[in-house]
Amino acid sequence: MALTDSQAAFKSLYLTYFQRLIRFTRLYVSSTVEAEEIVSDTFLAVWNNRKSLLKVTNFDSYIYSIARHKAISYYRSIHMEQIELNELSIDLFIHTETTPEDDLISKEKINQLNNAIEALPAKCKTAFKLVREDKLKYKEVAAILEISVKTLEAHLTTAIKKLREFLRKEE
Repeated sequence: MALTDSQAAFKSLYLTYFQRLIRFTRLYVSSTVEAEEIVSDTFLAVWNNRKSLLKVTNFDSYIYSIARHKAISYYRSIHMEQIELNELSIDLFIHTETTPEDDLISKEKINQLNNAIEALPAKCKTAFKLVREDKLKYKEVAAILEISVKTLEAHLTTAIKKLREFLRKEE
């Protein structure tokens, strides 16, 4: 469909990736407006290169890499030296069905977990969110972050170790 300039294909792509890319780019920028601008630029780049999409073997990695490069370019354009991570917390249990009592008990645990995630070093936090929240494969995340799979595994090991330590202290 991409080769026939299909608006339906673009709409499907947009619906599939928009929210995921917003969450991802919010790791690099401080506002939703900036993230939306970067994601729009990402979709525009994909659309402009739609004729060459047949050569892409891993589209997830492809679109996340474009978004990452757009976010980095955004910061270069405003002369920032360091990428700041967002202050968003993730709710790992958002789609579970529980009773109100369970919700009250687990809300504190969820807040503790979110605090632990936010306390992670920047690279560990980004790696953890891409693997755990966006459910991307290690190979895809390594490609997006331009690191080796072994380095990604090291970041995830560090993240999990720090999360366990943090949660043990909170008990």
